Amino acid sequence: MLREVTATRYVEPLRTGGSVPGVVEADDLGTYVVKFTGSAQGRKALVAEVIVGELARRLRLRVPELVRVRFDPALGADEPHAEVRGLLNASAGLNLGMDHLSGGADLTPELAETFTVDPLEAGRIVWLDALTANVDRTVHSSNLMVWPTRGTAPARLWLIDHGAALVFHHRWDDTAPDKAYDFRHHALGRYAPDTRAADAELAPRVTEELLREVAAEVPDEWLEGEPGFPGPDALREAYVTWLAARAASSATWLPVDFPSGDQLAAEEHARREKSRRGRPGWLQRVPDLHGKPAATQDWSAHLDDAG
Repeated sequence: MLREVTATRYVEPLRTGGSVPGVVEADDLGTYVVKFTGSAQGRKALVAEVIVGELARRLRLRVPELVRVRFDPALGADEPHAEVRGLLNASAGLNLGMDHLSGGADLTPELAETFTVDPLEAGRIVWLDALTANVDRTVHSSNLMVWPTRGTAPARLWLIDHGAALVFHHRWDDTAPDKAYDFRHHALGRYAPDTRAADAELAPRVTEELLREVAAEVPDEWLEGEPGFPGPDALREAYVTWLAARAASSATWLPVDFPSGDQLAAEEHARREKSRRGRPGWLQRVPDLHGKPAATQDWSAHLDDAG
C-alpha cells in the first residue's frame, strides 16, 4: 500500500492547474504536492492519479513517490484566498500527495528544443498515455518535469499529473476499450516515439494480476458510492477488466503518426495567421498575444548531461 503521512504545515497553493494543489510538509519531514478531495475534479481524479502513476512505476517509468496524506483543514486557516480556503475546508481526511521535485522545470516547447529524449523512452510514455486514455500530455501542457536541473546528476523526465486520464470512468458504458485517441500533438511527438517497440515490450506486462496490484492501492473511500457498482472491490475489478482488454487490443489504438518539430511550428504559425485573418480590419495590426511564447529561462547550462 502507499505510505501514509500526516500533514504538519500548509505552505502555499499552486495555481498552475484547475485542481489548485498545495505544497504541504508532513511528519516524515518530506514535502509534497497534495491534490485534495475537495477539488472540482473530485475523487475520480485521485483514483486516476494512483492507478496511472503506480502502473507507470511498475512499468519502470519515473513517477515521483505517491503517498496518502492526512490533512487537517486547520493548517490552512491563514490562507488569504477564500476559494482556496474553501477547498481546504472540504478536504479533511485522506488526500493524495506527490513527492515535491524542488527546482524541477516543466518540459515546455522551448526547453524541449535543448533536451534530448530517447525514442524508446518517448514511445513508452506515449504508449502508457494511450493505454490509460490520457489525452492531457500535449505540447501546450506536457505534465512532464525535467529534474534535477542543477548539479552534476543527469536531468531526467518525470511523469506528473494524471488526474485527467482514465476518461472511460466518467461514462463506464459508453467507451470501448479499443477506442483510438488522437496523439499527434503529444508532448513527446517531436522525439519520434518508438511506440511499436514500446508496445512489444509493455503490452505483455500489463496483466490482470499487475492491474489488480495497482488498483488495490486506491483507498476504499475514494471508490465508494459509484452508481452501478455494489462496492469498492467491484469497481476495482472494472478498472482491471477495462485496462486488461485495452492492453490486449493495442494493435487497434497504437499511435504511430507524430508531426516533427518543424511541422508543429508550421501548424502553430498557420493557426496564428488564420486567427489574425479572422479579425476586423482595425485589429489586424494588434499582435497575437495568446500565440506569443512566454519568456523562459535558459536551462541549457543545467542540461549538459541530459538524456
